[in-house]
Amino acid sequence: MHPSPRAKAADVSQVLDTPPPTATTPADDDLAALAARHGLTVSGARPSLPEYVRQLWARRHFIAAFSTARLTSQYSQAKLGQVWQVMTPLLNAAVYFLIFGVLLGTKRGVPDYVPFLVTGVFVWTFTQSSILAGTRAISGNQGLVRALHFPRAALPISFCLQQLQQLLFSMAALVVILLAFGVPVAFSWVLAIPALILQFTFNAGMAMFMARLGAKTPDIAQLMPFVLRTWMYISGVMWSIDHLLSQHNDLPSWVGPVLQANPAAVYIDLMRFALIDSFHASQLPHHVWLIATGWALLAGVGGFIYFWKAEETYGRG
Repeated sequence: MHPSPRAKAADVSQVLDTPPPTATTPADDDLAALAARHGLTVSGARPSLPEYVRQLWARRHFIAAFSTARLTSQYSQAKLGQVWQVMTPLLNAAVYFLIFGVLLGTKRGVPDYVPFLVTGVFVWTFTQSSILAGTRAISGNQGLVRALHFPRAALPISFCLQQLQQLLFSMAALVVILLAFGVPVAFSWVLAIPALILQFTFNAGMAMFMARLGAKTPDIAQLMPFVLRTWMYISGVMWSIDHLLSQHNDLPSWVGPVLQANPAAVYIDLMRFALIDSFHASQLPHHVWLIATGWALLAGVGGFIYFWKAEETYGRG
């Protein structure tokens, strides 16, 4: 039996008078209020920046322990064990001395060339290793990221802390080299401490920046060694920027300031100025401490915020 036209009109009127469905219902509102009252949040939601910093600080002991454990296990399978923490950068310095210092003659005009070179290699290795480790911090630890809930920034920061501990081992060998080549102990060695703090801040920021890029595009990890090698060659690791600029007056006027403002070169120069008495303040760029602080703040704060903005995406997909 078919409904009458009047019944059809009533049904249409009822449909038209029904308010459109909304995104939330009273039941949803009650559940949201209940969750808020008991401090429950959406799983995987990104916390506010101050809360993220607080969570990260609360896990500072985990960060330190994780970095130390990785450092200890790094050469656990080698017969010489932790000796390789010092031998690896020393062997790199020996190769660079043979190729650049002897064959290419970059040691000419540079006093205390061996301490100059070893200091540059050690400081550069700190930056290079931190960035490489940061690039794989998320993409290479997906199991840990997906299994446990913690601020993901703890991973790149702990990797940088691991590289800092390795640098401190190398610095012990550097002190022996400085003394063996007649570099006297000086009060300026104390300046190495703020220089390392600024460099660590810069490295951690760069590691967090690259960690986010590496989490989204893992292939970046394959490209970074080539980028870092190019960066090393223009950072004055094996040669003196000041000596180059004094010998080549025909270079464009912008080359000198760009080379001297290069953050890797800035931190290398600061360490050389602190440790080597023949490396004078005249060889440093103007306002070098201000430049070093600016790079540290730009990379450290900027890299941290950039990483935090994608916190909820890590480990997904």
